[in-house]
Amino acid sequence: MIKTITKMSAPIEIEAKRLAPYAMMSKNSRGRQFKENEHPLRTAFQRDRDRIIHCNAFRRLEYKTQVFVYHEGDHYRTRLTHTIEVSQIARTIARALHLNEDLAEAIALAHDLGHPPFGHTGEKTLSHLMKGHGGFEHNLHSLRIVEYLERRYPGFMGLNLTWEVREGIVKHSSEHDSPEVLREYEPDNAPCLEAQIVDLADEIAYNNHDIDDGLSSDMLSASQLKDTELWQENYERIKKEFPGEDFKIHKSQTIIQIINQQVTDLIAQISGEIEDRKISSAHDIRNIGKSIAGFSPEMSKKNTELKKFLKKNLYSHHRVIRMADKADRIIKALFKVYSDEPQLLPPHVYAEMEKKGRERLICDYIAGMTDRFALDEYKKLFDPYEKV
Repeated sequence: MIKTITKMSAPIEIEAKRLAPYAMMSKNSRGRQFKENEHPLRTAFQRDRDRIIHCNAFRRLEYKTQVFVYHEGDHYRTRLTHTIEVSQIARTIARALHLNEDLAEAIALAHDLGHPPFGHTGEKTLSHLMKGHGGFEHNLHSLRIVEYLERRYPGFMGLNLTWEVREGIVKHSSEHDSPEVLREYEPDNAPCLEAQIVDLADEIAYNNHDIDDGLSSDMLSASQLKDTELWQENYERIKKEFPGEDFKIHKSQTIIQIINQQVTDLIAQISGEIEDRKISSAHDIRNIGKSIAGFSPEMSKKNTELKKFLKKNLYSHHRVIRMADKADRIIKALFKVYSDEPQLLPPHVYAEMEKKGRERLICDYIAGMTDRFALDEYKKLFDPYEKV
């Protein structure tokens, strides 16, 4: 009986029936760096997704900054909740377009693994500190994590993910990303469409949850947003539809509608591109050389207006700037004290000094910290009354 069920539900056969011809089929994967027997009930991309969820770097995202440092409130997004929202949006788009949902989900779940503590401030600071020592960029560090730093399996370093997931990580690109694509991942070719939609899902997620968190924190107000078309047109409609509800409901419903509009627009735009370009395979997607995933001109204009608003009014808010300055000083102080006296590092970290080199070792260690751990470590090293 078990053998019959396994044969009937062979995952590769299900993919072939369910997915569009331009989707990335797991049977066509370029495979893993280290040969492994495949699973009878899960495709290679399903296994990649599961490996990412169970790795240490994924769990640490719970206490890494999105915009607000974890101790500023329990209800603001963290890097983990942001990642989950990106994954949910990417899966919705993938399903509507008959793409490989498992591949899109795996790339989405891995796209921010390499973020250091304190969000983009942490990345900027580490990038500055690592000039002349190989640099630091969070997409490349995400790749370093899954290829080298995670240790969960015998016989190899890293998670041994498929080539397509690793390519999606290193080619991840949104407003906050300027990926440096390694030669082995074909920088002149576009990534698969599943990777492309993750880029847009990322943008949709952070724009909308940053509005939500900004309003919840009182750093933004509804009156400030009135000149932002994407917000205002939905906000006014929601108020008329639910006149008896309070602002909390109006806010949530407005954000839901914005996400729905953007996802719907994106799906329609990609479908049109596929039809107009007569795309019939994943190979066709790659050969275009650039992403075909994007909003319609009208939605793109509205989205750009929203991003400019957030940059001016939230990301440049004095509370965000003050915390960013504090984060910069904390990371610089940690980097300096470890550089001056490497034996302050934990013994298991210090033991790899000769293999990795001093600066890269320290960078890896700090990048792996959560906000909470970095703050605690700073207190232990610089507060004379704190236990070491």
